[in-house]
Amino acid sequence: MKLFEMTKNDFFFTLAGLLLVLGVVCFLVGLITLASRVLGNDIQRLATQTAKMIQKGVSEEIAGLVGNAATLIESLNQLVHTTAGIGVFLMLVGMLLMLASYLLVTCIV
Repeated sequence: MKLFEMTKNDFFFTLAGLLLVLGVVCFLVGLITLASRVLGNDIQRLATQTAKMIQKGVSEEIAGLVGNAATLIESLNQLVHTTAGIGVFLMLVGMLLMLASYLLVTCIV
């Protein structure tokens, strides 16, 4: 007597279930990443303060301050784009895993 007797169909259903769970988790993590990081208040607050710093630097003719603030705004922009890309990538991977799970189940049945 074997410890685990599993037919081929049982194995594929188990594999499809695991793919479905991993797909849902990846999709939700991507969605949370998009919602929390891209739309976060900290980034908006930092961008607002940087814009105020640029205005002050322009009015007082401080060239170094304006240059550094512009670099900071560019870095923030890249941060938002990178985070959005990671979130979208995780959502796509999640959808692909769910699709693979669906195709696996439909091939069995």
